[in-house]
Amino acid sequence: MINKPLHNFHIPVMGLAYTIDSPIRVAQYGISSVISIIDDEIIEKMKNFYSRKFNLKYAEIPVKADDYRARRITDYLNMVDEIVTEKFGAFKEDLVRNRATLKRFTEMLPNTSEFRKSLQSFLGQSGDFTAAVRRCIETHLRPGSIDVNIMTKVDKDNYRDHEQLPVIYNDAHASLRGFANSRLSASVVLSAGMNPRLYSYMETFDDFFPDANGQIKKKIILKVSDFRSAMIQGNFLAKKGLWVSEYRIESGLNCGGHAFATEGLLLGPILEEFMQKKQELIRSAYSLMSAALEQKGKPGLSGPPEMKITVQGGVGTSEEHAFLLENFHVDSVGWGSPFLLVPEATSVDRETRELLRQSGEHDFYVSNLSPLGVLFNTVKGTSNELIRARRATANRYGSSCPKKLLALSKEFSPEGTCTASKKYQDIRLAELDSEKPHLSIEQFERKKKTITEKACLCVGLVNAAYMEQDMEVKGEEQGVVVCPGPNLAYFDKEVSLSEMVRHIYGNGDVLSVRNRPNMFINELKMYVQHLREGIAACGESLTSVQQKKWKTFRDNLYEGIAYYEEMFANTGFFWTEINVINRQLRDYKNMLSEIDIP
Repeated sequence: MINKPLHNFHIPVMGLAYTIDSPIRVAQYGISSVISIIDDEIIEKMKNFYSRKFNLKYAEIPVKADDYRARRITDYLNMVDEIVTEKFGAFKEDLVRNRATLKRFTEMLPNTSEFRKSLQSFLGQSGDFTAAVRRCIETHLRPGSIDVNIMTKVDKDNYRDHEQLPVIYNDAHASLRGFANSRLSASVVLSAGMNPRLYSYMETFDDFFPDANGQIKKKIILKVSDFRSAMIQGNFLAKKGLWVSEYRIESGLNCGGHAFATEGLLLGPILEEFMQKKQELIRSAYSLMSAALEQKGKPGLSGPPEMKITVQGGVGTSEEHAFLLENFHVDSVGWGSPFLLVPEATSVDRETRELLRQSGEHDFYVSNLSPLGVLFNTVKGTSNELIRARRATANRYGSSCPKKLLALSKEFSPEGTCTASKKYQDIRLAELDSEKPHLSIEQFERKKKTITEKACLCVGLVNAAYMEQDMEVKGEEQGVVVCPGPNLAYFDKEVSLSEMVRHIYGNGDVLSVRNRPNMFINELKMYVQHLREGIAACGESLTSVQQKKWKTFRDNLYEGIAYYEEMFANTGFFWTEINVINRQLRDYKNMLSEIDIP
């Protein structure tokens, strides 16, 4: 069995549950995907659902059980692995025995794949080639990876009988333990920045270290937005003997979920820096890792392990996909939001999928919905939005907060309160009422909106999965929160898995919209808008710190535009749209020159 992945794209994590069972749906085709493991409640319910569906024997783990959170995650991941193994075996047998299945699967493979070429040669033959196909499949085909995601900031302290539990029972720590104790040979994607305590906790699990043969069973993927962050985090882990097997670069704004804007650094220049400095990243980490392994008395390595660079955020055409692979030498490209319109791949209820299908450019926006206080991508017209608006007319705000995953504010309780909760918002609104005589109507309403616009993501981001499978949704009605990237505006129809994969590889086209901007230009537009809004939010007079911040931001955008002018002038890609791209680059440069930073 070779180690090279079958596909050069992957499906990133989406929300808490949109990819909760994606490996069960797509791994047999060699497609890797990522499960969020921060919410043990939906994990337990999905485990019980699939355990019954596939007649497996996974016992229910109640919340009163010792270490229930980690144990639920371990059980679910083991179950997913068991189901994927079974489905993969059945699929291989179907490929060998069914010519139509073999033909459909061959059409889903990359055009450059030697495996595809081998299968095509068999399809062109007559007679019985069963044995040869079986040998070819056993040599080349393996299931997609069952990777997991932990948002490092979601690491709430937990209590029992009002006594704080040890840090290993924090949410992210327990999630990590659940993954580490599973039998998976896969990767954990750590997102949302550095959590030193969580990173240090990884040292306690042998699976994250190389074994005597130099193999790492549990690999580490860091989701990063710039090279400096990658170097700092990678070296921090390397000093503990831990290797980052992949840096997953994500556009700061042209992405789904939470949006972590850079200081005006655009995706193209960021990828260029990673490409130019990858060996520096490897050498630095390997030197530190080797010293740490020796100090710990663990097996050493004869050379640095593999380190991949991948990218995601806003890609929408096969040409963009191929350009990222060829121009920046990335190992894989993440396709996230478009897969929300693929029922075979993601867990989305019918109403929400239809909303996403119909929504256009002006419907997708960056919001302040997240209790984390980080910008959050969403779309207008979700059922959650409608329910919150209805409650607001009755002067009712905030969620009952049944899960408390984001109860991270310690302002009113040492056990934490979520800013989207009724408890938190009632206190804040009472404080605001006391200020009312001193505020204008506009000031009052603006402050009120800041308090009440937070949404219960813990419930809203999982309801779609429950609704798709007709599972009971208990508790207060919250509706669905969905977090697609703005790129989804240009996809307007539900498609099959085969159609989407063929679109990625340029063997089909699922886009109806013909005026879709290039992914790099679309991100630039968002950053120029972010600059304008950021300056406006500072008011009439900026502090010296704010001036420096936004001038640096603007300078980085100027440098990014200059990079793109050269990049597009010296590539064989995008020639059918090059005149439009050049005009847009000039337009955004002019816009920047008109933005006044007092």
